[in-house]
Amino acid sequence: MAGHFEATPGGGAAVALDEVEIAILRSLAVQLLELIGPGDELAEGEDPLAALFAEGPSEPPADPALARLFPEAYGDEDDELRAASAEFRRFTENDLRTRKREDALVVVRTLDALTPAGEGGAVLTLGAEECRNWLGSLNDLRLTIGTRLEVGDEDEDEESSLYRLPDSDPRKPMVMAYLWLGMLQETLVETMMP
Repeated sequence: MAGHFEATPGGGAAVALDEVEIAILRSLAVQLLELIGPGDELAEGEDPLAALFAEGPSEPPADPALARLFPEAYGDEDDELRAASAEFRRFTENDLRTRKREDALVVVRTLDALTPAGEGGAVLTLGAEECRNWLGSLNDLRLTIGTRLEVGDEDEDEESSLYRLPDSDPRKPMVMAYLWLGMLQETLVETMMP
């Protein structure tokens, strides 16, 4: 179990994490929450039904990492597609942000609830729903870090060159986190497969 998720009864998963891994995962999830931004809480007396139909932004985010997390729905090749993407974004981005925020919060909360075991580590055990939250958050973290590292969608050569970075490269810690998160994501997906 050390370092990778394993299936548990009832559709859950477990992974042994040491103190450093717990701290890194928590820090990355908190940074993701900061990047996504705060939620729109209902003001006292505000109609929850009206808030449900509140419109979101129509323009894509300027930050490349946020643009990767909240991509254009239909591309931007022409004015008609740009208009359709803007309309789609207005009615979906707020909900997508809420879901991504909830996924990252589950990561933080489950890590905060860990009880240390021997040697300062702990075994993180997730239920089936928490697995889905973790999977979403691990994906968002990899997309964000990959964007910061300028790893393209289909750029296998670029990703494989990350393995060969010298230790002196300032990107090395981010690359190590990116690759580690990918391994966690892959093993969590495997535990969720029937």
